[in-house]
Amino acid sequence: MVKIVYDHQDFIVVDKPVGMPMHDSARGIVVSSENVLGEKDLHLCHRLDTGTSGCLILAKSPTAAAQFEQLFSQRKIQKYYLALTQLKPNKKQGTVIGDMKNRRRGQHILVKSRENPAVTQFFSSSVEAGRRGAVVKPLTGKTHQIRVALKSLGSPILGDTFYGGIESDRMYLHAWQLHFSYRGESIRCICPPNEGKLFQSAPFKNWLAKQPPPTSLPWPPFNLPAS
Repeated sequence: MVKIVYDHQDFIVVDKPVGMPMHDSARGIVVSSENVLGEKDLHLCHRLDTGTSGCLILAKSPTAAAQFEQLFSQRKIQKYYLALTQLKPNKKQGTVIGDMKNRRRGQHILVKSRENPAVTQFFSSSVEAGRRGAVVKPLTGKTHQIRVALKSLGSPILGDTFYGGIESDRMYLHAWQLHFSYRGESIRCICPPNEGKLFQSAPFKNWLAKQPPPTSLPWPPFNLPAS
């Protein structure tokens, strides 16, 4: 069931369930959100992988959709994700940079060139023995970007078997927060994860409660090339 996180006259932010695709005439996120709101003609403003849950923006008109297209292209929407991994990454925090190449069957790899790079920043810390949590901030919006970045660190996401993660009840990647300004109004949407036995476990909830606001974390400065 799609839940409404934020309802604005021009757009909504929904909590996308795990397993719900972007495009499906019967059970996709757009038609499901339209059914919940009793509205028609909602417009996708960005995308989440089918296995990823969390905050997703849908515009209520073509005009609002064009406004969000501009905000995303100008990188004025800050996105923060939560991920769970089993293996310790080869560094606890930092920036992962590199071009992404399509290898086979829709799988991507990170390469050393930086012609049109994916840029992903993260902070990782222990949740409990054998399990780590990460707060992730993608600075670009490439397909499978966070999943590939964490795999490149030797720490694939739990449940993400497509990228070497250990099988679990879900892929443990969640779009946690969105921060942006819309027509002069400051918007902050927070959507705690509510699906998955590990996201509901006491160790994870304790870990999440100790996390500072993501905007207060010392994210490394990085100058992105013009989009």
